[in-house]
Amino acid sequence: MTKTYRLYGVDTAMALLRPGAKWEISNSHFTRWDDPRPCPTWQEVQDTMEKIKAFEDSINTIYTEEQIKEHNAWTDMINKAAA
Repeated sequence: MTKTYRLYGVDTAMALLRPGAKWEISNSHFTRWDDPRPCPTWQEVQDTMEKIKAFEDSINTIYTEEQIKEHNAWTDMINKAAA
């Protein structure tokens, strides 16, 4: 079973970097920035996401057999849809 990241993502990174900022992003470019603080760079967002991922990787999550079956079924469905 592959790890399912719960916190990893642009939204979480932005909430940590600029709490409460109003923003929109498209193809790693901010298309809207409504906040008095400076807009973070895409590199800052990526760096923050990597820190989030490293944190999640540091946690020894233990899944039940049923959770593993559900996760694998979901992963198979996604892979078939992407093919």
